[in-house]
Amino acid sequence: MRPSPAEIVRTLVAGRLPGLVHVAHRPGPHHVRHVTDPDGRVLLLVPVVSDLAAALRPTAGGSDVAIVLDVLDLPPAAGAPALGRAWVSGWAEQLHGAGARAAAVDFAAVDATGDLLDVGTRFRLFRFEVVEARWERAGSVRRVDPEAYAEAEPDPLHPVEAALLADLADHHTEQLSAYLRRQLGLVDGGADAGPRVVRLDRYGLLVAYGRPGAPRRARLAFPRPVADHAELARLLHPMLCPHVGAGEGRR
Repeated sequence: MRPSPAEIVRTLVAGRLPGLVHVAHRPGPHHVRHVTDPDGRVLLLVPVVSDLAAALRPTAGGSDVAIVLDVLDLPPAAGAPALGRAWVSGWAEQLHGAGARAAAVDFAAVDATGDLLDVGTRFRLFRFEVVEARWERAGSVRRVDPEAYAEAEPDPLHPVEAALLADLADHHTEQLSAYLRRQLGLVDGGADAGPRVVRLDRYGLLVAYGRPGAPRRARLAFPRPVADHAELARLLHPMLCPHVGAGEGRR
């Protein structure tokens, strides 16, 4: 298994990556702090005194503004492939009162910035439901059904992917290389570059290997999708320490 396009878009726009906002019929784009709430709606934290706040001001008689959020993936390490780019659009409306307070709680669950304490004074919260979603990768654009987007979950490992890859490289190089060679049927030594994990997600590992100048990639799926970092550690432990696991099993 691997992440669906809807899961990838949810992961990219979840709020861990920088975002740009394009406002219909207004100059831009604008840098923005954003997250998504549990239903996939996009929350924007906007300084009261800013070009974005001015751009989000509805025209006379209106209450919302058409916008597009643009988020580009940042690969976790040099040489790692990018997940692509997500574009989600909708009609942004400023939140007030109880709605703003509830949205601040949802925002804090992803990004607990102290600026949320100043919502209503120095900052405003806007929200929009995603009515159109697109995933762009390798020069092609794929439309994602808004309902599929709303039902998908962001990958729980994406926020800590870079740290996990660094930990594997720094502390488990030999064990991981041996495991990957076994799984890929590679012979030790030779001119081949040692296999290494370049990306990981809840469904598995993406491995790079091959001769210099002729890189290859393979995906190794987990037996089941993992729910969090702790479950990933439990899953990887017998893979990286097979002799320990066997010894414990004989006791």
